[in-house]
Amino acid sequence: MVPFAGYNMPVQYEGVTIEHETVRNAVGVFDVSHMGEFLIEGPNALELIQKVSSNDASKLTIGKAQYSCLPNEEGGIVDDLIIYKVKEETYLLVVNASNIEKDWNWISSKNDVGAEMRDLSEDYSLLAIQGPKAVEAMQSLSSYDLSSIAFYNFIVGDFAGIEHVIISATGYTGSGGFEIYCKNSEVKQVWDKVLEAGADYGIKPIGLAARDTLRLEMGYCLYGNDIDDTTSPIEAGLGWITKFSKTFTNSEALKNEKELGPKRKLVGFELNERGIPRHGYDIVDANGHKIGNVTSGTMSPSLGKGIGLGYVPTAFSEIGSEIFIQIRKNPIPATIVKLPFYKD
Repeated sequence: MVPFAGYNMPVQYEGVTIEHETVRNAVGVFDVSHMGEFLIEGPNALELIQKVSSNDASKLTIGKAQYSCLPNEEGGIVDDLIIYKVKEETYLLVVNASNIEKDWNWISSKNDVGAEMRDLSEDYSLLAIQGPKAVEAMQSLSSYDLSSIAFYNFIVGDFAGIEHVIISATGYTGSGGFEIYCKNSEVKQVWDKVLEAGADYGIKPIGLAARDTLRLEMGYCLYGNDIDDTTSPIEAGLGWITKFSKTFTNSEALKNEKELGPKRKLVGFELNERGIPRHGYDIVDANGHKIGNVTSGTMSPSLGKGIGLGYVPTAFSEIGSEIFIQIRKNPIPATIVKLPFYKD
């Protein structure tokens, strides 16, 4: 257990590799109740969301979710988040735990349209049930056909004996499954029943260390590492959630950046020799000149090699380009690869 954003967080239960493989091959459950939840409601809710977020939330219909980010005024990112359309004028925003206060203050400062805002972060818990056997293992806990919930769709239904639970086909692992939102008073019952229902499928509780290796194998960004207040969504490869069909915070500058091309890009790389890249390590060229930094890195349990993400000048960002990761005194050769690293 380690302290994180005011919570005690489980880093590992049995060990990173066994937990990682459990999610890739069967089913695991994460307690990620530290995430923040904001409810934005009223006739002007969509107007506020459109103004602060990069993606086009007008495309959402009830029961659909959308990955997005909150751009700042300087070209960086306040946070990344998921937006759920719960009812016609009701949206749920799920934000990173370490940014709850920052995000709340940022969105509030832009709310000159009178949208109703409620911070539910202290009242709700979140379990992520992830892996290829998640649907089969959890079906006995709901009267709803879980296999019919498409990716980035959700329902509000019964689960584990609790009514009105959000069952969302989202996650941070790339191996399928659900995220379950329920009240704090309900989460122990849900957790116990999930472990009971999944017992025959080899379910295990999974810690945050395996969550990190799983998301990195998919090339998913982690706020505070790969994206932050100084990184633009364009250079981070998040142009696909940055829609210029509307006006939002700093949209004009970001549009120009997209048209001209960013000066640097977030790339994925694999080490060509033994070694483990770590956050903060220098990326150098063939002559040993520093050209960037590793933002995330690990030994991939699925691939058995060192993998990482990092920012490099655009000239070095082509797939197949060779870069070097400075691991202590040794520049270790690495190749830039197409994401995701893990291809199911």
